[in-house]
Amino acid sequence: MRVTGVRVRSAGRRRMRRLRLMALPILQCGIAAGLAWFVATNVFGHPRPFFAPIAVLISIGVGLGQQRLRRVVELVVGVSVGIGVGDLLVYTIGTGAWQIVLVVTLAMTAAVLLDGGPLITVQAGSSAVLVATLLPPGGTGGFDRMVDALIGGLLGLAAVALLPGNPPEIARRHARLMVNTLINALTSAADAIDRRDPDLAYRALRGIRTQQPIDDYRDALRTARDILAISPLHRRQRRLLRSYVDAYEPLDHALRNCRVLLRRTRSALVDGEPVPAAIPAGLRQLADAAASLRDRLGQDMSEVREELGNAGSSVDAPRLAGGGFSAQVVAAQLRSVAVDLLQATGLRHEEARAVLPRIGRRPSSTE
Repeated sequence: MRVTGVRVRSAGRRRMRRLRLMALPILQCGIAAGLAWFVATNVFGHPRPFFAPIAVLISIGVGLGQQRLRRVVELVVGVSVGIGVGDLLVYTIGTGAWQIVLVVTLAMTAAVLLDGGPLITVQAGSSAVLVATLLPPGGTGGFDRMVDALIGGLLGLAAVALLPGNPPEIARRHARLMVNTLINALTSAADAIDRRDPDLAYRALRGIRTQQPIDDYRDALRTARDILAISPLHRRQRRLLRSYVDAYEPLDHALRNCRVLLRRTRSALVDGEPVPAAIPAGLRQLADAAASLRDRLGQDMSEVREELGNAGSSVDAPRLAGGGFSAQVVAAQLRSVAVDLLQATGLRHEEARAVLPRIGRRPSSTE
């Protein structure tokens, strides 16, 4: 019962974190959807502008990282193609099962031939269905629906611009999650070595194999850039966001190198290889340096670079004497992760490599 209670509380905390993350997009959708309905009915006189609030939801979305400006354009184009094809055919051939087959097929084909993306194609097909089943042939409903799509799309963008949240904070939150995944992997590798537990290394490897933190971080950066592109409230934060953008690829590489590190850690333990004490100590030191990077990303990186350099230098050849082949690979991957994290602080690759001494030399006090 106690384990079940812990799991329930953990699941509840995850749901609350997700709700906090999605609270602003949900608020934007609600306000803009109501405003879109009001504008379409009271300003343009449309009696049932059902597509205006729907267009808001598509243009804002409740997911991160969808390119909103392009999505609004695709939305309006898809609606126009679907309505145009649907109105033309329904006016000529009427409605029915086989007519819907023809209308949807031709509308989606036209969208593809226009080099449309998935949203344009799907929207063209759904618009054609609505024209063929709900709107009277030759009426004004088709044009009104195109106007509704434009109203909803523009008000969705306005909601994002005027209720934008904090773009760097969006990126920072996901960067921290990504670095936390890296810290957990390094700490788990060190624990597995200290306990001589290959299963622990394998569980950590399975946990880090997921692409989700990387994808979430990439999507968060896209969302932040979208907001800065249309919102006048956060223009001064572009430089801060740039630091998170520059850190994305090195952090991605660091996670990939950690996967190799964990595989070789498990191999060393399964094969019973000796693993020098410098390796788990270096892994913990690198995890601590990664935590400093997480907490100071976007700020001055001088101390963080020194910590990362010391961690990467802790597994030079003299300290690895007596280790097996897999242990040597783990040490090499530790250095690679250190270089990746140094690049995440803003250094170029060669500058990051220069922070670490060459393999085989102990770092001097001047390095």
